[in-house]
Formats: sequence, structure tokens, C-alpha cells
Amino acid sequence: MSLDPTELIGNVTEIKSLTDYQKGSVVSRMVVNKKAGTVTAFAFEAGEGLSEHSAPFDALVIGIEGEAELPIGGVSHTVREGDILIMPANVPHAVHPVTRFKMMLVLIHE
Repeated sequence: MSLDPTELIGNVTEIKSLTDYQKGSVVSRMVVNKKAGTVTAFAFEAGEGLSEHSAPFDALVIGIEGEAELPIGGVSHTVREGDILIMPANVPHAVHPVTRFKMMLVLIHE
């Protein structure tokens, strides 16, 4: 999609259209980047994901399409379209798509 994030302000946009799948890749698109936090759309091809890491901020995952397993602190959670999951700050987590998977990630900075 060619829209600049500032072009999204005040315009209705289909959430699934914010990112497109790319073979063998994880695609991300920053939607909001503010001091208070960020909002990023992700598209994961099946089998592509994010290895275990942690972040210094609480994060809200919103499932947009498909299905993924998100282990948090050693406990696995299934996220599908329409689901939300809050990942606490400083706890290791990962993203392992089961199918093609789109999600929105909202990081709340303190």
C-alpha cells in the first residue's frame, strides 16, 4: 500500500489492507509513531515469524487474519482474527504463525 501514515489520519481504511503478504517474509508497516506509543501492522507468511524477544513496554496484539501461536513467558496462546492478547513488558514472547497471519501491534510507552 502506498499511503503514508499521515494520509491515514481522518480516512477510513480497511485494516486488512494495511499490509500485504510477501513470500518468505514478515512485512510490517508503522501506522502510528508517537512518544506515547506505536501502532504497527504485520503480515506473516505461514512458517515465518518472530523469534523469542522481550520489549520494555506492554503490548496489545490484535488478530486481523489467520492464526498464530504466541508464547509468552513459556505459556502458548492461540490468536485468531478478532482476538486480542496483552503481552506484559519485559516478558519473553514470540510469534509463530500457523497459517498466514496478520496482526496489529500496539505498544504503550510509559
